[in-house]
Amino acid sequence: MKRAREAGYRSRALFKLEDIQRTDRLLRPGITVVDLGAAPGGWSQYAAKVLQGRGRIVALDLLPMDAINGVEFIQGDFTEDAVLEQLLSLLAADRPQLVMSDMAPNTTGIATVDQDRSLHLAELALDFAGKVLAPGGDFLVKVFQGRDFQPFMRRLRGLFGTVKVRKPPASRQRSPELYLLARTFNSG
Repeated sequence: MKRAREAGYRSRALFKLEDIQRTDRLLRPGITVVDLGAAPGGWSQYAAKVLQGRGRIVALDLLPMDAINGVEFIQGDFTEDAVLEQLLSLLAADRPQLVMSDMAPNTTGIATVDQDRSLHLAELALDFAGKVLAPGGDFLVKVFQGRDFQPFMRRLRGLFGTVKVRKPPASRQRSPELYLLARTFNSG
């Protein structure tokens, strides 16, 4: 966090997205991005920096988030229908080219429970992405590897052209988190 603060960033998570962007070029001028689990805003902050006002960023989180220039923010629980409807209403006919989710559960320290909760959030993010992504769009999601990891990977592979596993250098080695990058959404 110290390195992030010194650089004027909101969180270390920004460096993870920066690592993925360096290898995979997810963020491109002109795209619409939805950032789920956005607070404190590291990913949205980085996306805004890369897009430089040429694109749209819509962020959502249960927690409050200080405003970021060029980012539309909704505070609410993604699992509640009213909040999801608010997000869909804000997007209107705009179909995002990228849905990214850094959502994580409050961890218990019990690996199987934390993995199950993480995958549940990933499933919800994927369900949302399946409804809104533009054809050919991309999906980036954080997961904790566990017993339902392979079925989730199979589901991603059925919906996207390619699926890659990423463990960015900025992610702590002891952390169970992985990022799954699913590209080229098959909307049919």
